[in-house]
Amino acid sequence: MRRASKRKATKKGEAKSSEEHQRAPSRAKRVKASKPKSEPEFFPDQRNLEDLWKAVFPVGTEWDQLDSVYEYKWEFSNLEKAFEEGGELYGKKVYLFGCTEPQLVFFKGEAKVICIPVVVAVVSPFPPSDKIGINSVQREAEEIVPMKQMKMDWVPYIPLEDRDSRVDKLKSQIFMLSCTQRRAALKHLKIDRVKKYEYCLPYFYQPLKEDELEQSTIVQIIFPAEPKPVFCEFDWELDELEEFTNDLIKEEELSGDQKEAFKDYVKEKVREAKKANREAREARKKVLEEMSEETKAAFGSMKFYKFYPVKTPDSPDISNVKISLVEHLFSFTTLNNGVFDLWYTGTGRVANF
Repeated sequence: MRRASKRKATKKGEAKSSEEHQRAPSRAKRVKASKPKSEPEFFPDQRNLEDLWKAVFPVGTEWDQLDSVYEYKWEFSNLEKAFEEGGELYGKKVYLFGCTEPQLVFFKGEAKVICIPVVVAVVSPFPPSDKIGINSVQREAEEIVPMKQMKMDWVPYIPLEDRDSRVDKLKSQIFMLSCTQRRAALKHLKIDRVKKYEYCLPYFYQPLKEDELEQSTIVQIIFPAEPKPVFCEFDWELDELEEFTNDLIKEEELSGDQKEAFKDYVKEKVREAKKANREAREARKKVLEEMSEETKAAFGSMKFYKFYPVKTPDSPDISNVKISLVEHLFSFTTLNNGVFDLWYTGTGRVANF
């Protein structure tokens, strides 16, 4: 009997323990805090020709200034609109090259010299040039070299909407001047070779009109005098050499004991210039004789346009510093929206419309 009572007590205790366990409150589960939903970001669609101006090589710009060209958010929507229906470049074969113009401008209350990017468009049925002119005030004469010698060439520009297509299937109407010279390799080049890139500009030869224009009678003189060279311009039609030389001596630009050597030097430069003019006339005459009427018509209709960036809140206001020249080679008439145009009529000279 005692054993039976002990077993009943044990069962009763187990039942009580089980009941207490069931009544014990369960632990609360951790609830992870939900992250607030972020607002979706919307980026404006890239325009079809939005990166066109950046793709064009800014020829003649110093290598250490290239990065500064893209420091501001320049916009060339005027260039893009020119290719749209009704624009100056719509449906035409166009060759583009870039350059920069250092100017002092104010931006956000600060005056600063910046490199303003400029794009020049040439309307032509064929490449307007395969040569590069290299010139500066330090050089006695302009050097004309093939573009490929400076690792430059006209290459097709592929608009954004066509970049998934095969390039060989596209009939591109836009070509741009490109340069394959790697900046990282510049340190292996001679300084003179590097400097040549800073004085480059596409060389445009127009054989049709040049004989109607006066050939230059001015020669650049860099006479190696002591203690410093003599820099001047001599016009063999307007200047009298004896008087010209005496004036330099009076201005203490030239010493008296170097007078005769200077005069001989100028005479030699004049002879060289006259010979170059004569050879140029003969070469142009030969080119015209061998030129087809179709090519003559193309040269006659060749047209140039110069594009500046449009005004935006994110870029400096350049409306007061625009010039109607490209490195003193061309003259432009003003159009709207920062565009200039011209008809090209000879090497370094144009007629305004």
